[in-house]
Amino acid sequence: MSSLSTAPRRRGSAEGRSDRVDALVAATIAELRAYGYDGLSVRNAARRAGVAPATAYTYFASKDHLVAEVFWRRLQTLGPVGVDGRQRPRTRVANALRALAQLIAEEPELAAASTTAILSADPDVQRLRVRIGSTVSSFLADALGADGDPAVLRALNLALSGALLQAGMGYFTYAELAERMDEVAGLVVGSRR
Repeated sequence: MSSLSTAPRRRGSAEGRSDRVDALVAATIAELRAYGYDGLSVRNAARRAGVAPATAYTYFASKDHLVAEVFWRRLQTLGPVGVDGRQRPRTRVANALRALAQLIAEEPELAAASTTAILSADPDVQRLRVRIGSTVSSFLADALGADGDPAVLRALNLALSGALLQAGMGYFTYAELAERMDEVAGLVVGSRR
C-alpha cells in the first residue's frame, strides 16, 4: 500500500539512496549506543554516516522518524514463524515471543529509543507504527496458527505493547522481556488450549 511507504522520495540512483539510508541506519544504532535517545540527532547520525545533514533530512524528517525506521528494519530480520503442527499453540506463541524479545534485547538502546519515537505524531512515524504493529501482529498470528482466536491475538498484542512500555520505563530490563512474555503466553494461550 503506497500510503505506508517509507521509502525516501529522492531522485538519483536507487543504489545510492539505499547506501545512504543503510549508512544512516548503522550510524543511528552507533549513536544510540554511545549517547542514547536524548543525545541522538539526525545531524549527528549523518555526520557519523558520512552523509550531508541536508541529505539525511531528505530521507528522515526527524530523529523519531529515523529511530522508527531503524526499529522497523530490525523487526524485518525476524524470520518467519516456523509453525510446527506437533507443538501446542502455547509453545509456538512462547517461542515467537521469545524470538521477538531476544531481538529487542540485543539492542536495548534502540528499544528504549523506540518506546519514545514510535509514539510521535510525525506522519512518517505514524505510517511506520502501522507497519510495525502489523508485522508484530502477523508474527503472533502465525504462531497461534490458522485457527487462532482473534481475542487471544488482541490480548497478546496488548500484553506485548504494555511490556515494551514497562521495559522502556525501567520496570524491568529488555532482557527480562522474554520471561515476562512467556508468563503471558501461558496465561492467555495456555488457558485456551
